[in-house]
Amino acid sequence: MTIDFELSDLQRSLRDAVTKICIRFDDDYWLQCDRDGKFPHEFHNELASEGWLGICLPEAYGGSGLGITEAAIMMEAISASGAGFSGASAVHMNIFGLNPVVVYGSEDQRRRMLPPIVAGKEKACFAVTEPNAGLETAKLQTRAERLGNRYVMRGTKTWISTAQVADKMLILVRTAPLEAGKKPTDGLSLFYTALDRRFIEVREIEKMGRKAVDSNLLFIDGLEVPVEDRIGEEGRGFEYILHGMNPERILIAAEAVGLGRVALKRATAYAKERIVFDRPIGKNQGIQHPLAECWMELEAANLMVFKAARQYDNGIACGPMANAAKYLAAEAGFKACQTAVMTHGGYGYAKEYHVERYLRESMIPRIAPISPQLILCFIAEKVLGLPKSY
Repeated sequence: MTIDFELSDLQRSLRDAVTKICIRFDDDYWLQCDRDGKFPHEFHNELASEGWLGICLPEAYGGSGLGITEAAIMMEAISASGAGFSGASAVHMNIFGLNPVVVYGSEDQRRRMLPPIVAGKEKACFAVTEPNAGLETAKLQTRAERLGNRYVMRGTKTWISTAQVADKMLILVRTAPLEAGKKPTDGLSLFYTALDRRFIEVREIEKMGRKAVDSNLLFIDGLEVPVEDRIGEEGRGFEYILHGMNPERILIAAEAVGLGRVALKRATAYAKERIVFDRPIGKNQGIQHPLAECWMELEAANLMVFKAARQYDNGIACGPMANAAKYLAAEAGFKACQTAVMTHGGYGYAKEYHVERYLRESMIPRIAPISPQLILCFIAEKVLGLPKSY
């Protein structure tokens, strides 16, 4: 596959349009969101009003019908504007989350579920992880028992982003016992349904960064879900969510590159302006070389992001590239943010210079949605052919 390293006219115009929206939300806006823990509704609404929330969803349901490549450009631009993961995570679910509905949902479900998300009338969260399951999805314990034309759900989910403000949730639960299937992942079913707070307690988790976009524990007790809200066949939910995993890794990687770039931009500007011993600190190789390394590593990670995205958009198996992009971008983004703090010296520790927020947020793509260690295991096994280590 030939890769053109330059953006097309459409992609450049897309990036410019998204950047113009981001300019309306300056560093002070994101600093205030970080201090208050206020969801950036205004930012979300602006993107919705100008039609960007459905960038990857089909035009028939109000979306733009573009690819993950274009979505990666959009998410990198949001993060690089200074919004970081506070801005990117506020709209992240819209970009990839409902792909299982697009691919496996009925026509009625697509027409019912997708337009409100595109229009910004509804917000959704993705409820998979559980306290005792983590990355072992097959060990999920939240149950849904079918009673006639409805299911009744009970269980606990954790690290569920945006549940404080979400109207809907895409939730993976067990509808058959673990031992009943041929594979551990058999018996998991996927639903897109209302987050009914009469039967769901949403308890926020205080965390290190990205305070503006909440993370939560969900305690579900007796939630009734109509059969019409089940996506596809019962028991095949794990298979369905796999269609969203590679795009999620690609978009997280793009966001990490964007965060690294804005950190590098701030550090470079400060190094030019800060005078110590009658000379700008940027004249010292001890400052120059780490910043130059960050630039190269971010550019290399970005190329991997676009290789993975183009593979996905062209129907080519992209698991290794998507995982590699996520790994490399997360590490490069973290290094750039850490270097930015150190370049600022003591001021890097001050909130008004913003780079400490970037550093806190840079931990997110390193941890989620999959750890760097598991990516290394995946590459070792699936690419290099080494024996499975876990």
